[in-house]
Amino acid sequence: MKIAVVVVLGAIMAILDTTVVSVAQNTFQEEFNTNQAGAAWTITGYTLALAAVIPLSSWAAARFGTRNVYLTSLVLFVLGSALCALAWDITSLTVFRVLQGLGGGMLMPIGMMILTKAAGPARVGSVMAMLGIPMLLGPIMGPIIGGALIEYASWHWIFLINVPIGIAAFFYAFAILPGQSERARPSFDFIGLLLLSPGLALFLYGISLSTEHGSFTDTPVLVTAGIGLLLMIGFVFHATRATNPLLDLSLFKNRKLTMAVTTMTFFMIAFLGAALLFPQYYIGVRGESTLMTGLLLAPQGLGAMLTMPMSGKLTDKQGPGKLVMIGIVLITLGMGAFIYVGPDTSFWLLSIALFVQGLGMGMTMMPIMSAALGTLSDSQVPDGSTLMNVVQQAAGSVGTAITSVILVNNLKGAENLSDMADGFGATFVVTTLLIALCFIPAFFLPRKAVARVLETNDKPVPVMMH
Repeated sequence: MKIAVVVVLGAIMAILDTTVVSVAQNTFQEEFNTNQAGAAWTITGYTLALAAVIPLSSWAAARFGTRNVYLTSLVLFVLGSALCALAWDITSLTVFRVLQGLGGGMLMPIGMMILTKAAGPARVGSVMAMLGIPMLLGPIMGPIIGGALIEYASWHWIFLINVPIGIAAFFYAFAILPGQSERARPSFDFIGLLLLSPGLALFLYGISLSTEHGSFTDTPVLVTAGIGLLLMIGFVFHATRATNPLLDLSLFKNRKLTMAVTTMTFFMIAFLGAALLFPQYYIGVRGESTLMTGLLLAPQGLGAMLTMPMSGKLTDKQGPGKLVMIGIVLITLGMGAFIYVGPDTSFWLLSIALFVQGLGMGMTMMPIMSAALGTLSDSQVPDGSTLMNVVQQAAGSVGTAITSVILVNNLKGAENLSDMADGFGATFVVTTLLIALCFIPAFFLPRKAVARVLETNDKPVPVMMH
């Protein structure tokens, strides 16, 4: 539990900073006399830095130890946050956001490695449920916190708030996290780094351009994302032949991991895509403030917080399969209600729909993660954790882009609020179908308690189940 608190503190900062800055875009344009494209780089730069550094997590953990890497990541993140608050123009802010991203990128995968190993196979579901709280609430709480800080303090505080939390997290982690007396000296896969990190970053940047162009077929989108995709395909060929690749893709031979990764991919595409729609509907169609919008989204977080602790314990006892399928049904029902939104749909009805979604979310995301990591040996956990974070980052960006492009096209020609609401409803049809598709791979998730082989010096030892 002590270690879980350390990891959750780091995760809260890293995840909130991917969403909290979104509500400050207009403020940045006014403060630094820049346009929308210039301000958007404060989001893009952070995201690309995350994408570039996540693939290094497994190697860094083996080379320097998870404790040292985690503490270093916290220092970089807090330093980047403090410098962001001191930024004097949009260029300096973007550069400091990149520094923030370089630190934040490893907080989640390294934190998952630490937590998975500390918990052991019998409790991996319960501790993953704790880690899921910031992962699920980040997209909801980010706009609330960002809007409140900008409205009642200043834009500087969306970054300064990380400093005391980060300092406390550093000293707490320094005292709590166990050291590693021996560390491996793995050879560094330079070819893999040159293929995977820029490939992932270019692919995500190309996908993000589609939201500006309103299409996936414009030349800048196709060229940038295409080059990134080719580099990632090149990494796949390289990794299957390399002795010690940057990321061990042989993990996909584990059928349970493969099904979990597939389910997570569909889930993140649909979940983060829909997360973009809810605030835009409340602000653009209903005319609510950013702060009020955040409060209207709170039932979703409340539902997730109610079911997440229970789902973690049940995952440890009976496996994630049944829980995840029930969760997907609940999310599909809750999201399906938004297909029929209008310019004056009852807030009570929408809040109930969001609450039902939240109940499903608490039973879905972290049990999927447990299904992926719970069957891995200790030596496989670093690669498995890194792999899941790469998938989450890529799938989330794809989901956001798909939803944005569909929404832009559905809103073309909208002449009044009723037409706009219809455009949102048509877009919710797509996200609802994507969530429903998760049911197919989820059907193959384990329906028995997760059992994992632990290793000591590459020798299997029996696991003591509690």
